[in-house]
Amino acid sequence: MGYFFVVLAIMAEVGATLALRAATDGRPRFYGIVVVGYVTAFVALTIALRQGIPLGVAYGIWAAAGVAATAVAAHFLFSERLTPRMLAGIGVIVVGVLLVELGAVH
Repeated sequence: MGYFFVVLAIMAEVGATLALRAATDGRPRFYGIVVVGYVTAFVALTIALRQGIPLGVAYGIWAAAGVAATAVAAHFLFSERLTPRMLAGIGVIVVGVLLVELGAVH
């Protein structure tokens, strides 16, 4: 159940970050989504930690998946560049998260 809250934290943070980008493009109504999204992300991450997910695992997955998902979504929503080097970086992030997760298993 803890991983559900990690995924919720990722989705909320990515949504908030994308809303922040939209708000800075002259759409200030998106600032409300930014606030709700970031608060939701931190509350969900807190719940995940309380449910026993190790901090290094929860934070690593949350931060890395957030960076990767935000880069990909920004490419499609805002036509931001997604270069081969960036795609390689996303691949490294995925491998890093898997290594942290597998390293946490006893």
